[in-house]
Amino acid sequence: MATRLRIVGLLIVGLAAAGPALAAGGGGGGSAVKAADPNFTKAQALVEAESYAEAIPLLEKVVAARPDSADAFNYLGYSHRKLGDVDAALQYYARALELQPSHLGANEYLGELYLELDELSKAEERLTVLDKACFFGCEEYTELKAAIEDYRKRAGAS
Repeated sequence: MATRLRIVGLLIVGLAAAGPALAAGGGGGGSAVKAADPNFTKAQALVEAESYAEAIPLLEKVVAARPDSADAFNYLGYSHRKLGDVDAALQYYARALELQPSHLGANEYLGELYLELDELSKAEERLTVLDKACFFGCEEYTELKAAIEDYRKRAGAS
């Protein structure tokens, strides 16, 4: 019994310590790309600066070199969404989630896009995925949940 409790305690401590890293990496798998690819680093900074059109060519270079980069596909989806290209955004989010179904960022952003498209049930599906992926809660779950609540309030007011 004491050994089992010790193992559970170590697991909890390990997950708690890994939580921020998993969230930052969109669920893992992207940290090697981030560290090794200057195009990804530059593109990430451009996305954060809302320079989406400038980020896209760099992200395209990343996915050409690393077609398994869910993080780069997620940022491509996000950039295209912010520029109003819904079809491209859907395509890139789908690719990110094909590579990594529990990708935190892609699930949140796709859920937000579904709200923009008035597809509440699909947004709620993404929230369910995030609920399962975020053991102790995460920013992506909280933000999508708030966006869904805001959507419901606006829909109820109209």
